[in-house]
Amino acid sequence: MTALTATVLWSTFALSALFGAITQRTHFCTMGAVADIVTIGDWQRMRMWALAMGVAMIGFNAMVALGWLDAGKSIYGGPRVMWLSALVGGALFGFGMVLASGCGSKTLVRIGGGNLKSLVVFVVLGVSAFATLKGITAVARVATVDSVAVTLSTGQDLPSLLAAATGTSKPLLALLLGGGIGGGLIAWSLARAEGRTSNNLLAGVGVGAIVAAVWWVSGRLGHVAEDPNTLQEAFVATNSQRMESLSFVAPVAYSLDWLMFFSDKSKALSVGIVAVVGVVAGSAAWALASRSFRWEGFRNAGDTGNHLIGAVLMGVGGITALGCTVGQGLSGVSTLSITSFIALAAIVAGAVLALRVQAWRIEREA
Repeated sequence: MTALTATVLWSTFALSALFGAITQRTHFCTMGAVADIVTIGDWQRMRMWALAMGVAMIGFNAMVALGWLDAGKSIYGGPRVMWLSALVGGALFGFGMVLASGCGSKTLVRIGGGNLKSLVVFVVLGVSAFATLKGITAVARVATVDSVAVTLSTGQDLPSLLAAATGTSKPLLALLLGGGIGGGLIAWSLARAEGRTSNNLLAGVGVGAIVAAVWWVSGRLGHVAEDPNTLQEAFVATNSQRMESLSFVAPVAYSLDWLMFFSDKSKALSVGIVAVVGVVAGSAAWALASRSFRWEGFRNAGDTGNHLIGAVLMGVGGITALGCTVGQGLSGVSTLSITSFIALAAIVAGAVLALRVQAWRIEREA
């Protein structure tokens, strides 16, 4: 078990470092993609995002068809559809990421590039996320939005739902739905020349493949049918005790917790924690190698305030929605989970609203 845990952690670190380097190199960013559309009508980075989503979706569902993975063994594929949490949390996260100049993954990438503003966002996001996991905002979350849900008789991923309704084999449906929806996203992404640039292809294929690869590392390589310590099925080195892929809200909170209580032997490294470190390391490596590393701080008090508020909204919203633009927008959506699609739509809507508000504020000040 010790050797297997080390293999899972090192594999996750390597894949996350590659994610950080690619994201730093290509400027892969959901907030940026939405902002490009809203402000200048440019869809290039959204095609990059769609390509990554399609590749991750095909990769995950191909592994389901092979019998390697099961969406129901992740936090995204359970029978409880927490639609209100996804809507409210997603909208909060989307609004916050605009104020904070990027989502959780972009915050880590910017830290690697020398951005001190993002370091502050990282700390505040982590504290607010942990409070929403186990603290004061967690109590409010559980008593309000989390109490509103629909419980299904089967898993909420589309292959499970259709298999129960039609009697068709779930692996076959995963292959058809993953290939169909994922293939459609890829086709749309590549339909125009702006989607076929070298940056778009590197980011789209690279990021999507990395998300799928982390699913394999956690769900296949790290899967133990019978843990010798508990005699139960286990996924090694995961905070959720289920298989995981990349996500950057709860793992930021767990990273701060690990740093603060390092001497506590119960605080062990996890897939999420090493992914956080890996993204920063990969981003920093590329920034230094390409000589794009630059120290950057806050412009004024207003800039500081925006980033602090945005970080809090991302921490609270990301936990409430069970993920961020990567956690729900790529990892969750790749499982074809209903809640993930709701959360992603809410994140985009929240980001659009924040961009409109910012534009209104600029016009008013002018």
